[in-house]
Amino acid sequence: MLHLQNIRLINFKNYESLDLVFSPYANCILGENGSGKTNLLDAIHYLSLGKSAFSGSDNFNIRHGESYFALRGEFVKSEQQLQIQCMLERGKRKVLKQDGQPYERLSAHVGRFPSVMMTPYDTDLVREGSETRRSFFDNLISQTDTDYLQYLIQYRSIMRQRNHLLKNEGRIDYTLLDIYDAQIVPLAKSIAKIRADFTQDFKEVFQKHHNFLATDKEQVALKYRTHVEEDFETLLHDNRPQDIKLERSEKGIHKDDFKFLIASRSLKQFGSQGQQKTFVIALQLAKYDFIKMRTGLQPLLLLDDIFDKLDDYRMQRLTERISGGEFGQIFISDARPERTEQLFKNSEKVASQNNHFFYIHKGQLLEKSI
Repeated sequence: MLHLQNIRLINFKNYESLDLVFSPYANCILGENGSGKTNLLDAIHYLSLGKSAFSGSDNFNIRHGESYFALRGEFVKSEQQLQIQCMLERGKRKVLKQDGQPYERLSAHVGRFPSVMMTPYDTDLVREGSETRRSFFDNLISQTDTDYLQYLIQYRSIMRQRNHLLKNEGRIDYTLLDIYDAQIVPLAKSIAKIRADFTQDFKEVFQKHHNFLATDKEQVALKYRTHVEEDFETLLHDNRPQDIKLERSEKGIHKDDFKFLIASRSLKQFGSQGQQKTFVIALQLAKYDFIKMRTGLQPLLLLDDIFDKLDDYRMQRLTERISGGEFGQIFISDARPERTEQLFKNSEKVASQNNHFFYIHKGQLLEKSI
């Protein structure tokens, strides 16, 4: 079993300092909006994956007026206790350590302490562009496949160099472009194959969760779309004039998409708000199961104010799934304490566990109950 025993935050977002000890079962982070509930969950996400679930820049997570932030947590993994530290000082590189030893590559941390976070903004997966969906699935696959993550890192690095070359004001070094393309092609094909194979395996898990959550048994589908086929070398070469004109690479796995369909039509265009919510909740629950199946570990499950955006039926179904005992350590944030407290009282299985309730106000712990 994997669980986070404790955490310490210093100068992280709205927290000056905070020390908490967690239950290996359910931990409820309760308090009014703006109190810091989401920030606490994001700190847990940082220790798990080495980055924020929300902020693109690490510097945004340093408390206002301070020069650094520091996080420390102790995980129990397969009966072994491991300490993770994450530190960032303005103007310097982020440092991530396990048991006092810095990682040579931050990417080496990904997948060691898996987690899944659900938020009210998950429907952005439906509404936003392909980059949002690629990021979701890249995060998922990277937690289960270290080769995939390294392929992605290499591909992005070479693609940045290729795009820089394309912006060279018409003075293109075609020999160098050939070198970049020769490196990009095998990486793109490897990534596309892993994504395609993953989609086939993932669809069955996703469908199981969707069938459980849906009010009507809608016909839904998840499809992977890529133009990285066997003749990708030719496609990349033939598109060079367009790439040079636009000063960016228009072909590659960075243009892939994952299509969400309902009744064979676009979920974004034809799905109701409720159908879209059901779809993304099923995606997140399937993500949890998929990581568990591939790694043998139960990821940390982080639920950030998700009940507030659900109708009664979906809240009931999700509650049934959470209280069914199939998850490991859970962190739930809620602005309505009475709702979460009632959730745990109504489930004999969950109520019998050693669950913790934390009441947060303006970045400070007001009360803790067990």
